[in-house]
Amino acid sequence: MAAPCYLGWDFSTQQLKVIAVDEQLKVIYEDNVHFDKDLPEFKTQGGVYIHSDRLTVTSPVLMWVKALDMILEKMKSSGFDFSQVRALSGAGQQHGSVYWKKGSMQILKNASAELPLHQSLQACFSVSNSPIWMDSSTASQCSALEKAVGGAQHLASITGSRAYERFTGNQIAKIYGQNPEVYMETERISLVSSFAASLFLGAYAPIDYSDGSGMNLLQIWEKVWSVSCLDACAPGLKEKLGCPVPSHSVLGPISPYYSQRYGFSPDCKVVAFTGDNPASLAGMRLQEGDIAISLGTSDTLFLWIQEPTPALEGHILCNPVDSQTYMALLCFKNGSLMREKVRDDCASGSWDEFSKALSSTVAGNNGNLGFYFDVMEITPEAVGIHRFNKDNQKVSVFPKEVEIRALIEGQFMAKRIHAEKLGYKVMPRTRILATGGASHNKKILQVLSDVFNAPVYTIDTTNSACLGSAYRAIHGLVAETSVSLADVVKLAPEPKLAVTPAARAEELYRPLLERYAELEQKVIYNPTSSCLVK
Repeated sequence: MAAPCYLGWDFSTQQLKVIAVDEQLKVIYEDNVHFDKDLPEFKTQGGVYIHSDRLTVTSPVLMWVKALDMILEKMKSSGFDFSQVRALSGAGQQHGSVYWKKGSMQILKNASAELPLHQSLQACFSVSNSPIWMDSSTASQCSALEKAVGGAQHLASITGSRAYERFTGNQIAKIYGQNPEVYMETERISLVSSFAASLFLGAYAPIDYSDGSGMNLLQIWEKVWSVSCLDACAPGLKEKLGCPVPSHSVLGPISPYYSQRYGFSPDCKVVAFTGDNPASLAGMRLQEGDIAISLGTSDTLFLWIQEPTPALEGHILCNPVDSQTYMALLCFKNGSLMREKVRDDCASGSWDEFSKALSSTVAGNNGNLGFYFDVMEITPEAVGIHRFNKDNQKVSVFPKEVEIRALIEGQFMAKRIHAEKLGYKVMPRTRILATGGASHNKKILQVLSDVFNAPVYTIDTTNSACLGSAYRAIHGLVAETSVSLADVVKLAPEPKLAVTPAARAEELYRPLLERYAELEQKVIYNPTSSCLVK
């Protein structure tokens, strides 16, 4: 007889992915549906529609439903045994929203197992193309929201973030402002995550605390909707959102539709779905004090944080695996493309030469510091290349090896400074979990380790949101008995220790970090820049 297993789903921007793990946490099945390629009838590019104003970006809701039909049929024809699935959970691209038309709950609940789900639900959505995280068309709604609650910092103190154009509250305000009749026709508004959970539940699934804290609507401390934020966005919004729930909640058994059509056990449980970033935190198995750094096209930091101090930059979200704590998210646009540019200019396009140059210079770079923003940075909002010598004087050029070290040290100092602004503290037990392209370069990781004064581990995070969802499905079944996610995932492969900090690294970098933070203010407020010398 087949062994019990758990499913993790990821409704991401370009594809729908699924992973099944057994009780030993081994991946026993994985598959995906690629929206552009496998569902060409929707004519998306990269899973989305970019509208003529270049600001509005949406995805067709029915494409997501049809992708689910398609992947379940693929699993069925491969012989996958659905009857062994004990629980499932999932992730959705953060901030996107789905608008259910009045009367849709009954249609969802009574969907015929004779039909694929997308046929039953085709008339269920009052907005057929969902606004998603890439949308930046709500600048006026953001201003109005911040003004209504007493300013950007006050909004961040309530909801964990200042107003962002992609955040759901501002998107809802835009729909209400432009199409009040469509808004009035809507009986429920879901996030992509809770919409996906609803499909499995056969009822409207609640929004979980963690993904809910990416909406500019949830009071992250009390974990209830903020009345002042709701009122600033649209009337009657609280009823349309339902009550938020802890991220580990078991929402109920799977809808009979799936038992009848695919042979799921009627006892299979649906655990609350969450956002893709929170699910990745679970997939990377972060623990208290840990930092995950994804060194990709843009660099992203996930932090497990006890006592956050929300700021005008970065995001504080409720922690998806421990409802007493928080996670912080920081994004830096100038990531690998900036590293590649300096590699091409200063190391003949060779990572080996780049690494040798990094090793040939001393930690601290003899006091030379640099800011490298090829495109307008998010954290901080600045652009251009800015170089300073040990006396804080601006210089137009560094020797090549000094440039290379200034870039890498600067990128990591910025990450530590902005993490600490959000309330993060490096502890004796802190681990840095590095992933993404640059995590394969030991010399770069050594600088990261020295700047943070913490050991760096590497972790394979292919499909981390999917894997995190499968882990959360297992955790959901036992979370009420105070078992932690860390206990549940003990059997998962451990991250590998890559480097440890050099002796006296903290002593060396502490004064440099203070200087860097002061110079950053200069760079933000005096944005005259030099350019990279070709």
